[in-house]
Amino acid sequence: MRDEFVEMLHRNSDHADAFQSEFDDVQDSQRPDVVTVCCSDSRVLQDHMWGNDEPGRTFTCGNIGNRVVQRTDAGRVVSGDVLYPVEHTGTETIVVVGHTGCGAVTATYDELTEGVSEPDGITHCIELLKPLLEPGVDRLPPDVDRTEAINRLVEYNVDRQVGFLEESDDVPDDVDVIGVVYDFQDVYGSRRGEVHVINVNGETSVDALRTEYPEIGSRIERYWEY
Repeated sequence: MRDEFVEMLHRNSDHADAFQSEFDDVQDSQRPDVVTVCCSDSRVLQDHMWGNDEPGRTFTCGNIGNRVVQRTDAGRVVSGDVLYPVEHTGTETIVVVGHTGCGAVTATYDELTEGVSEPDGITHCIELLKPLLEPGVDRLPPDVDRTEAINRLVEYNVDRQVGFLEESDDVPDDVDVIGVVYDFQDVYGSRRGEVHVINVNGETSVDALRTEYPEIGSRIERYWEY
């Protein structure tokens, strides 16, 4: 057994010591305020980015590409991972969390522009992202470099995931759907690890969002207004 896992168990012991009484109110049920859909990336600290250490507060989903789309025999539907807390625990806010330098977006971009070979499981995920990202690739300026292209498409992907939720009959109209980007690469020129709001219920205009939500105006910013 590798030392890294043994060390994880030691840290879990510290966690268990600290959280003995933290589960008292949520042992039998949960009513999370928010469901987040994050990218499965070791650099994206899915709960820690919100300062969350309270069980039952946030329902956290993760997959490569922060996807909300699932393919079924009935066609493309909202992923059950995302829909479950909305349907069963009364959660009224969905947050789609993209991040700078996303590997899934990069792999999809490479597939669309050059063709790549990936294991079947990764190919399946890319195939779910391709129809959402292909129009964005077509809209990229011809002189954009690869790094800039990826970070523009990170936002484009978040917008498309938000749009899919907004258009789905499975998501009630009174559920807020918010798109954000977690930046650890200095793309937005601010603090590393900061979350930037780019989309609220389908609205992507920075000016419009800052006017409607002045209390978070400094956190509303886009890398690409297409």
